[in-house]
Amino acid sequence: MNPGAIDLVAILASLPHRYQRLLVDRMMEHEPGRRARALKNVTVNEPFFQGHFPGYPVMPGVLVIEALVQLSAVLAHDHGLALDISGISGARFKRQVAPGDQLILESRMDPVVDGAGRFAVQATVEGEVAAEAQLLAVFTPLASGRA
Repeated sequence: MNPGAIDLVAILASLPHRYQRLLVDRMMEHEPGRRARALKNVTVNEPFFQGHFPGYPVMPGVLVIEALVQLSAVLAHDHGLALDISGISGARFKRQVAPGDQLILESRMDPVVDGAGRFAVQATVEGEVAAEAQLLAVFTPLASGRA
């Protein structure tokens, strides 16, 4: 494994999400509390493809953003914080994501100031930007026993 990468067990320890809602398969790079790069393998077996769209499967843009939020939550977890998204700005969807695509997720965390912060996030497929945004978050200390 790449230095700085973390495996699925560590991702599961950082996030409360589980099947069918976990959208991060593997962390390829991880600078704790600063930046991370991960992947999501998109398969036709994803439950959302049944209705989005019949005969023309496309991953909903909101789920691409959710994958980026989950990756950002791992960075917040590095600081002993849970995040609540308070806003999304500058969201752009530039490429459809379809079954068979490998979604590369990237998040950069700005310093936390007065319990709030921002993440610059981007998702790409084969080097093409699929989505990008700024996530605004409010942070709270992780409760004992909470992932």
